[in-house]
Amino acid sequence: MYNYILGMVTDIESTYVVVEAGGIGFQIFTPNPYSFDIGTTCKVYTYQYIREDENSLYGFQTKEEKEMFLKLISVKGLGPKMALPILATGSISGIMDAIERENILYLKKFPKIGDKVAKQIILDLKGKITIAGIESTTNHASYEELIEVLKGLGYKEKEIKSVVVKVNQNLSIEEQVKEALKLLLK
Repeated sequence: MYNYILGMVTDIESTYVVVEAGGIGFQIFTPNPYSFDIGTTCKVYTYQYIREDENSLYGFQTKEEKEMFLKLISVKGLGPKMALPILATGSISGIMDAIERENILYLKKFPKIGDKVAKQIILDLKGKITIAGIESTTNHASYEELIEVLKGLGYKEKEIKSVVVKVNQNLSIEEQVKEALKLLLK
């Protein structure tokens, strides 16, 4: 098993890069090959995927990306080729947040991820994702949660929508409700 490969990027294709190290060109599938530059030396954190009909290297620019990839491919029914587009189009903290909040719509926006796989991701990973250096934003409330709380307090949707956009999203749900109520009472 390779932990990382340190070498020069010699080729970039739509799904992979070729990194030359020790006279060998390694074809490494990566979430965003165009984030690499030809002719530069880089360290690519790798995962070797071996099946009876496949032997592939998957690579990442950070350890955190690799960790998230490993978590994703541990999900039943989610292989490396489905996990790469998730990492290519979503931020690690955003993916973690969606899993913790059970945000199926966020997960379904990724290619090849349908309702069943999104639910499986949540089932398998909720409460189990901790990646060093990446902070989940689960302590922050989403607009939907705030709207539901304010509806529960008896405010009309028209009033709520005019106020919700002014509320700081980086606050906890309790702080957001307080801020929204102050704005509603003005």
